Amino acid sequence: MHKTKEQISYNMHQVKSKDTKIEVMLRKELWSRGLRYQKNSKKVFGKPDIVFIGKKVAVFCDSEFWHGYDWDNKKKEFKSHQDFWIPKIERNIERDKEVTEKLESEGWIVLRFWGNEIKKDVAGCAEIIEKAVKGD
Repeated sequence: MHKTKEQISYNMHQVKSKDTKIEVMLRKELWSRGLRYQKNSKKVFGKPDIVFIGKKVAVFCDSEFWHGYDWDNKKKEFKSHQDFWIPKIERNIERDKEVTEKLESEGWIVLRFWGNEIKKDVAGCAEIIEKAVKGD
């Protein structure tokens, strides 16, 4: 079933950049473990989704679509507006690398999780974050 341009446009406008389902899932799990964080801190380069400023741990929850999961295969699936979507997502991938490199060069631990990773194993993701925060 094909969607109209209006339906696609409506769907894209519904996409949130903060407080996404995957972020909220992970934050609830971290909170339940007694871990306290800041969210979307403008003080930290790249505005990580979850930040432990004192511990210099930055966490990003990357959705598969916007951050180019399995990109070499996925980019072949775009049927319309390839001239828009492919450069847009490739720029996101590039920006993610730049943000990670800059933060790491400043002594930050940068953790990135794909949305499906969080959905399948939120406890496992939280475990990795907890170890980084506690310095284990």
